[in-house]
Amino acid sequence: MPPQRAKVRFPLIPILGGSLVSFIFAALLAWYFSKPINSLRAAFDQASKGKLDVRVAHKMGGRRDELSDLGHDFDAMAARLGSLLQGQTKLLHHVSHELRSPLARIQMALGLVRQNPIKIEVFLERIELEANRMDKLVGELLELSRLESGVVKIKKENLELNQLLTNIVEDAQFEAMAKQITLHLTLDENYTLKGQPDLLYRAIENVVRNAIKYGPNDSEITIVCNHQADNKYLHIRVTDQGTGVSEDELEDIFKPFVRGISGSQTTGHGVGLAITKQVVDVHGGWVFAKNLSPSGFCVEMVLPC
Repeated sequence: MPPQRAKVRFPLIPILGGSLVSFIFAALLAWYFSKPINSLRAAFDQASKGKLDVRVAHKMGGRRDELSDLGHDFDAMAARLGSLLQGQTKLLHHVSHELRSPLARIQMALGLVRQNPIKIEVFLERIELEANRMDKLVGELLELSRLESGVVKIKKENLELNQLLTNIVEDAQFEAMAKQITLHLTLDENYTLKGQPDLLYRAIENVVRNAIKYGPNDSEITIVCNHQADNKYLHIRVTDQGTGVSEDELEDIFKPFVRGISGSQTTGHGVGLAITKQVVDVHGGWVFAKNLSPSGFCVEMVLPC
């Protein structure tokens, strides 16, 4: 009789055990990836409904992968969008407030005209003044909007800064004289840079007129220009002898409709320095303010040569 072959047993238990382990591992892996994806999906859904305070980075645990990076990027995006919408809401509120005041004065003047037609010329002058104020505000807002949106494409050309600063000082003399303020322009050499003349004129003029507006009567304002050590940047400093602003307002004064506590009783809309910042930014520079000791205030514009 031929020898009988030993029966080969099928390794069912090891295969089932391996399959079970593989299934558990696959389930854990799917959960590991699907949980943050579901969190992100829910966050995007909430953000699309306008709830921009939702955050997902803290739900990523100790992950250090692309999904964790995506969660942090989502949080940064949501925070930025929330900030922009909040700024837009504040801007709309400020614009409404600034327009409401002159409109109310116009309505009052019209009512007084009806009551006392004899003084119509006086009231018409008041109406014209308020209309001009509204026109100026709308013009400033349009310019600021164009600068912030990036619609403005600056046309740089070689610019004689000395002549530009001289023109600004000469134009500002009338307002300065009304407050017995003396303007001092210090130029120790011929300065040139590349930029768009009309925009730079507006930016620097806003700072000078701001110094005149908030500076005390019978004081001095100095405008100084010099190079940085490496001659790559020009520094333009406008310094007055005013009380300055509180330290926590130094950055805010370059935002629209922010005038600081010291300027709360001064006429104006608080848009000028915001335009200055946008103009300097599009020219590749920066602007900042600082209080001087024991008194005084300085706004410094830094522009590439």
